[in-house]
Amino acid sequence: METRKTSWSIDPAHSEVQFKVKHLVISTVTGQFTSFSGGLETDGDGFEHAKAVFEAEVNSVNTNNADRDNHLKSADFFDAENHPKLTFVSTGFRKTGDDTFEVTGDITIRGNTKSIVLEAEYGGTAEDPYGNTKAGFEVSGKLNRKDFGLEWNGLTEAGGVVVGDEVKLILNLQYTRN
Repeated sequence: METRKTSWSIDPAHSEVQFKVKHLVISTVTGQFTSFSGGLETDGDGFEHAKAVFEAEVNSVNTNNADRDNHLKSADFFDAENHPKLTFVSTGFRKTGDDTFEVTGDITIRGNTKSIVLEAEYGGTAEDPYGNTKAGFEVSGKLNRKDFGLEWNGLTEAGGVVVGDEVKLILNLQYTRN
């Protein structure tokens, strides 16, 4: 007997896509993408072996500083004009605990694709007041921005770097069963 496929779509009104990167080594700048979409395809109602896709509009980057956001959109970083989207396509979705998963996939930023491993914590499934079935995940991981061609950096007078190489990813995603 074949298992039915279930599709889920990200609910952007109840989801956040954030990143954190060190600035001057001493503090952290948090940013987010405000325009994104994605989904899951599962076997039945379980999430093990799900297929996940995600994309974010680079021009939606927001760090609460217009000058920094414009710099991030420029050719020094994301090069939004030539690479308007960043994407993720899963290649594995493995259960590692009662409510945890390891999600492996290919992330493409600025035309460069690399494999990445993310941790996903399943928050549960619930029905909203309108009868829609929702599922929540908190996804985290890290990547090296230079692996994706985001090479720009500056040096301080003392020789320290302005922007750290490691970028932490934090995604709180609520999905709606279609």
